[in-house]
Amino acid sequence: MKTAHVIGLGRSGIAAARVLMQQGYTVTLSDRGAAQRHQSDATRLTGEGITVKLNYAFDAQVAKDEGLELLVVSPGVPWDAPALMTARELGIETIGEMELAWRTLRHLPWLGITGTNGKTTTTALVAAIFKAAGLNAPACGNIGYAACELALTDAPDWVIAELSSYQIEAAASLAPTIGLWTTFTPDHLSRHKTVENYYNIKASLLARSQSVIINGDDPTLRSRSDDHRSPRHHWTSVKGQSAIRPIQPDTYIEDGWVINKGEQIVEAKALRMVGEHNQQNMLLAVAAARLAGIEKDAIAQGIASFPGVSHRLEHICTWRGVDFINDSKATNYDAAEVGLRSIDSPAVLIAGGAPKDGDDTAWIAQIKEKAAVVLLVGDAAEPFAERLQASGYDSYEIVQTIDRAVARSADISKAQDIKTVLLSPACASFDQYANFEVRGDDFRQVCTKYLGEL
Repeated sequence: MKTAHVIGLGRSGIAAARVLMQQGYTVTLSDRGAAQRHQSDATRLTGEGITVKLNYAFDAQVAKDEGLELLVVSPGVPWDAPALMTARELGIETIGEMELAWRTLRHLPWLGITGTNGKTTTTALVAAIFKAAGLNAPACGNIGYAACELALTDAPDWVIAELSSYQIEAAASLAPTIGLWTTFTPDHLSRHKTVENYYNIKASLLARSQSVIINGDDPTLRSRSDDHRSPRHHWTSVKGQSAIRPIQPDTYIEDGWVINKGEQIVEAKALRMVGEHNQQNMLLAVAAARLAGIEKDAIAQGIASFPGVSHRLEHICTWRGVDFINDSKATNYDAAEVGLRSIDSPAVLIAGGAPKDGDDTAWIAQIKEKAAVVLLVGDAAEPFAERLQASGYDSYEIVQTIDRAVARSADISKAQDIKTVLLSPACASFDQYANFEVRGDDFRQVCTKYLGEL
């Protein structure tokens, strides 16, 4: 009997365990988390014939001695964790949940979307366009379904997967029909160590893709265009057909229209989301849809009906003429800088959380241009305050929590001419929240409750 072990009792791990069961494996699913938190899932999975071990640290040598053949890890497990490195050294095949999904669904066309920022919006917009075309192509990976969940349902027409660097490095054979690269800036360096390593992980997905779409407006990707020159590479630009020479994009904006290979597809203003970065996301989605053979009427319908993405410049409410915007998904400096650039000023910026490495120069420049006041929360509050002070910006306050930030922003808005209150943290959420979605939901709830009572 074939044996497999899945690490991580989250949505991805559960789906992976069930897929392996269908494929005839004897499956063990483990998690280091508290037994009480996972008990209901464990009871249900045990009833399905899956062995569940809670409060359990995987031991590669013990697993090898017991004859383990396949180890599957969830995206949150570091690929260079000592137990995984030992497993590979001992000859235990070790893959990520995304690789298992690929091996199971590789007979279907795949569209793999990666990049530092813009992945989620682009993936959601692509899925909306494919749906408008009558295709069964739900988003999976970092948003929507876990990839292996699609293997447990009726086969989709396309697999549209948002792929983080974590998922790519653990999916060595994943080779999409269409690979798409949104942006590239330094991120996740605590895990990937160097910018070059992070870049190469992203690039490996594109190297294996049959067709490739790249955002030509991204300076780093454009600077490395010599790595991406062939008939299978397709570039996009909001700046027009001739603005990014020597690259010649085949999807671009001209005279207010999105053009693909010389054909008008949809008016650029059809997308309801603000910001040049969202125009870039739209071009990438249009290029992907055309490569997939989708007609322009369906593309226009999908774009016009697209409501946007939760936690990415999401309008929560307007209170006394001030727009409250949830940009919780801005978990690094570059995404937060884009968020600030996209909103009306003067603004109150709420920033902070679990700090990340990165270059904050452009972000601070946008703060000086757009923010009347910065309210700082979480673990990053003190270091951000020091950084702002050192840069010559002193209109900041440390408030620690989002509920205090919302209350203080209301007071500031009464006293000053404020156009926007923007939650755009430039940080991960793990100091105070389980993830950026929970943080954004908390902001929404606090705004709805507190402002409704004023």
